[in-house]
Amino acid sequence: MSLLAGKKALIFGVANDYSIAWSIAKLLKENGTQVALSYLNDSIKKRVVPLSEELGADFIFEMDVTEDAHYQRLTHIVEQKWGNFDFLIHSLAFAEREDLSKDFIQTSRKGFLTAMDVSAYSLVGLCHALHPLMNLGGSVVTMTYYGSQKVIPNYNVMGVAKAALECSVRYLAVDLGKQKIKINAISAGPIKTLAASAVSGLKEKLSLAKDRAPLQENVTQNDVAQTALYLCSDLSRGVTGQVLYVDSGLSTIGF
Repeated sequence: MSLLAGKKALIFGVANDYSIAWSIAKLLKENGTQVALSYLNDSIKKRVVPLSEELGADFIFEMDVTEDAHYQRLTHIVEQKWGNFDFLIHSLAFAEREDLSKDFIQTSRKGFLTAMDVSAYSLVGLCHALHPLMNLGGSVVTMTYYGSQKVIPNYNVMGVAKAALECSVRYLAVDLGKQKIKINAISAGPIKTLAASAVSGLKEKLSLAKDRAPLQENVTQNDVAQTALYLCSDLSRGVTGQVLYVDSGLSTIGF
């Protein structure tokens, strides 16, 4: 019997087949979960449609987390398609490229608010809109990075947004715990994805991580997906409000 047979997961953040969210979607599907994928706009939809067909997703849906109306519309879509669901996978983040290429002190107000809105508030907004439809014992999983804790060159405002995201996980754990819903964050080591490519120096970060991490290797999208599988399953029944590091131990090393 599959580990998650009969469960349903909404997955936010699949941009292409290198996305962490894509690896999570595949592994959840392999373990018996029905899945639905979000897309931001028509440009992203062109990439998501063939992936959803390959995966056998139940449906796809448009979701711009900066638009209040999209949250309300999504609840109606989920009610019509499924009625209820079990897992929410949040793999959304964005910062203006110019704010990742100059000193943090030069971050614009607009750039700061955009990064916080998409990368942190979206988790709060989605949990608020969707938690009435989540089944008892459900799970929310979001993606973060060590730049929330230490200064990582060129990560800048995204590090501040990820710190807000991690703090939100702790506060949401209390609210969602009333429904026995878990919420946790995975802090992945550097991985070559579309989002990560926006941060300059990625190649150097990957090389440094491999050299200095205790396991002496970079993590993969599938490594992160396996931890997400654990967090969705009953194997993690007592785990909530936590940040789990999947980074070959890199975060334990003093640079």
